[in-house]
Amino acid sequence: MSEGQKQFPRTVVGGVSLPRMLIGTNWILGYSHTGHAADQMIAARNRDIDAICGILEAYLDYGINAIMGPLCISPGLIDAIRRTEQKRGQEIILIDTPTLNVNDSAEARAEARRLVKQSAGLGSKFCLPHHTCVEQLVDKNKEEIRRISDYLSMIRDAGMIPGFSAHMPEVILYSDKNGYDAETYIQIFNCAGFMMQIEIETVSRIIHEAKKPVMTIKPMAAGRLTPYVGITFNFAALRGVDMVTLGAFTPDEVHEDVEIAFAALEHRFPELERRSSPAASQTLLK
Repeated sequence: MSEGQKQFPRTVVGGVSLPRMLIGTNWILGYSHTGHAADQMIAARNRDIDAICGILEAYLDYGINAIMGPLCISPGLIDAIRRTEQKRGQEIILIDTPTLNVNDSAEARAEARRLVKQSAGLGSKFCLPHHTCVEQLVDKNKEEIRRISDYLSMIRDAGMIPGFSAHMPEVILYSDKNGYDAETYIQIFNCAGFMMQIEIETVSRIIHEAKKPVMTIKPMAAGRLTPYVGITFNFAALRGVDMVTLGAFTPDEVHEDVEIAFAALEHRFPELERRSSPAASQTLLK
């Protein structure tokens, strides 16, 4: 961390201290949620390990030392994480989101177990199965997630902390109701309602009533909201135990977004450079 640099607030999940801002990976790995051209733009810049290391170091300046994403299938990102840890002498906590084979067969369970062990082999502290596999098991009629305990047990047995992704808000409700061994949940949350399956107010209530801390994702609706709007809303609306997963394209974006987050938590206006404008008269404040 930079000497004298203000450090981001933290929370505790499953006995592990985590920053309330988590490092997102879509804008490192090339998942723009806008189109192929944007995906290619991200990949063109951030396929370079030095570029990724620069982004990670910017987060570490503020004590933001936990990263979420599909780490099992991202060897270039893992290499950048290892190099950054070595250079800075700081651990980066890995929150892996693998897509498990959840078919109800011995072969599928063996495949899922292998991927869980692969995640543990990376040094992942948390293993949160991706929503695309978790939601295959949701039974809305019985209000349960079928066989989810099998996969959570695999994760515990591999020495990691279990949880899961919950794009469907019902997943949080069913997990809490049935007492599944999940220490945290991933949930989409933004003030645009982007990719959210029900209205924002109801998702907010579900998060506030969740029995475990929640890791929110897509706070800026994949670029559809400005950082000031998206980040300010999330930190204003969430509990003190919850986290916001925030990706960045460059180190400068990290510094700008972190300042916005600090300002939201401190109930002040962020100290930012004004946007460029082709005509100075368009800016009301000079």
